[in-house]
Amino acid sequence: MSKRKQEEMGALPYRRGVGVLLFRTDGLVFVARRIDTPGDAWQLPQGGVDDGEKPRRAVLRELKEETGTDRAEILGKSRHWYRYDLPEELRGRVWGGRYRGQKQRWFAMRFLGSDADIDLAADGHPEFDAWKWVALAALPGFAVSFKQALYHDLASEFAPYAAALAAGIKLGKKRRRKHACRNCLRLGDAAFCQKKCEK
Repeated sequence: MSKRKQEEMGALPYRRGVGVLLFRTDGLVFVARRIDTPGDAWQLPQGGVDDGEKPRRAVLRELKEETGTDRAEILGKSRHWYRYDLPEELRGRVWGGRYRGQKQRWFAMRFLGSDADIDLAADGHPEFDAWKWVALAALPGFAVSFKQALYHDLASEFAPYAAALAAGIKLGKKRRRKHACRNCLRLGDAAFCQKKCEK
């Protein structure tokens, strides 16, 4: 890539977006296969934040649009906004060439429905043609190459949610009273911490 091209790319902003790690009650996470990407490209539900829209509202809207269901509850969100850059060959085609990539806030959500509630074609403009539940640790292996580092970071940050659900620990407001450690998701259980508790 030429120096001029790099400068042009650096001048482009990131598109604001949100993403969902939709967890089943056993800790597996939802992924879907993109229609518009060659090969076997799987991803988490995600999308842009509209002007004036709050990320929390945007993530609920995107979940409904992309999966056909809103039968889920928010468990938590990422500690910061994650960024990824589009590869050069996509930059001029995606989003009209206006963005270099995305800046996203990610949310952990618990699925409250059944598999029958998921309908990828519900809004009339499907982005996916297949879906499945996978182990969170396997997530980076499903992603396109330019999102693998992002998915690795997401799998690391949200691992406590998957572990808690797989262990049958109830996540929710009632269990978030006694303990103020972000490493154990405020579950009130110091033994669940992956790191030393920050009280």
